[in-house]
Amino acid sequence: MRSPVIMTVHAHPDDEASKGAPTIAKYVEQGCSAVLVCCTGGEEGDLQNPSLQEPGQPFEGLDESETKALLARVRPKELEASAKVIGFSEVVMLGYRDSGMAESPSNNHPECFHMADLDEAVGRLVKEIRRVKPDVLITYSDDQAGYPHPDHLKVHDVSVVAFERAADPAAYPEMGAPHVTSKLYYSAWSIERLKRVHEALLAKHGESPFDENWFSRPSQDERITTRVDVSSYMWARTGALRAHATQVDPAALFWFGLDDDELATVYPSEDWILAQNRCGPISYEETSLFDGLAQVVSEA
Repeated sequence: MRSPVIMTVHAHPDDEASKGAPTIAKYVEQGCSAVLVCCTGGEEGDLQNPSLQEPGQPFEGLDESETKALLARVRPKELEASAKVIGFSEVVMLGYRDSGMAESPSNNHPECFHMADLDEAVGRLVKEIRRVKPDVLITYSDDQAGYPHPDHLKVHDVSVVAFERAADPAAYPEMGAPHVTSKLYYSAWSIERLKRVHEALLAKHGESPFDENWFSRPSQDERITTRVDVSSYMWARTGALRAHATQVDPAALFWFGLDDDELATVYPSEDWILAQNRCGPISYEETSLFDGLAQVVSEA
């Protein structure tokens, strides 16, 4: 019985830390192989950790262009460290430039992901799917109204098409033999989770970074099909986030207002939407991304 394989597709360095790190860590500990595809280098990210601008710190005295240049060199190293914490066996850079936020000048950079030809980008991902041969592919949702970043939208578009074309022998024959990935999942941040974390932060600190703008985002809670218990793996989220020192303020309540045990008590699962399933119908709420894959998976 071979070990199951998960492939996750993300837009920027640090997305792997905030979306699914405990789930991946859990499955890696149980013998799964996990491969991370990161579509951009995060070149348009800003310095989010003010302590790195203090005297003696690497960003002290740098202007905006110098800061951007240093971030472009540092972020891949942070990604490598984060992936090691989570347990990914490999990080694949798809090779595009960060597009920046919607309608920013960087959206028009000829090398950015937003501007990439869809067929060409799909071909790059198909090549990796056929090489890695994942059982499960994880990507972003089709509904991103709450955070419509151009690169996140493109990740979805590319991943869904690649999931289909990787199995098609007539598509991209130069990219390797066809591979049928059994399941496609969308990551999801439920409104219920936000509410519980918000209430716990108020109880602990008397304040919370979550306001009405968060709670008025379109809910996808009714679409959630799969809840994975990660109560013993919150350390992967925390450690991976801290590895991205330029992008995460260690004093931010948003990320670290609750410790691992508190977060596990407040909301012990990670939520997923089963978008495509080649294993046959599933008529219950899943507790594993590998439900229906008993022929290749034996969870500890």
